[in-house]
Amino acid sequence: MRVITGTARGKRLTTLEGDQVRPTSDRVKEGLFNIIQFDIEGRRVLDLFAGSGQLAVEALSRGAAQAVLVDKSRKALQVAEENLKSTGLTSRAQAVQMEALAYLSTARERFDIVFLDPPYRLGLLQEALPLAGEKLNRGGVVICEHPLDDLLPETAGNLLRRRAYRYGKIILSVYRLKLEDE
Repeated sequence: MRVITGTARGKRLTTLEGDQVRPTSDRVKEGLFNIIQFDIEGRRVLDLFAGSGQLAVEALSRGAAQAVLVDKSRKALQVAEENLKSTGLTSRAQAVQMEALAYLSTARERFDIVFLDPPYRLGLLQEALPLAGEKLNRGGVVICEHPLDDLLPETAGNLLRRRAYRYGKIILSVYRLKLEDE
């Protein structure tokens, strides 16, 4: 697993070992960042269910101003912090050990980009989506990674699904705030 482009381009990232870890594949990660390539520069990013932090690291490498990485696993956050340190991006990131839904319920910050990549088939995405929409700045985007057979709603709270991109058995669903007439 490597950083695709930006200031940390080519840097190797580490990840936890085991069955409970499912890093985003390079193909899906590249597709995700192609989708938001013009939305990254200077933005605030939330990487919920951060794991190794690879999505936040990639966003920071590409010019995001700040990133908050949230994961309930202390071991996962230690790996994420190591990845931030090895890429020289620590100063623009904050790692928070907390359950994702609790973070969304209590956080006061607002974000321009939210990555939602929870463990599959536990219903966490469906719960997190409307809460993430409440933390989104105008013009922001929520991107969800989920398996093909995990259907997401067209609307969730103040969010409307704008596009869905398929990468084999993985879908990236892109949500933005509803406009007043929608």
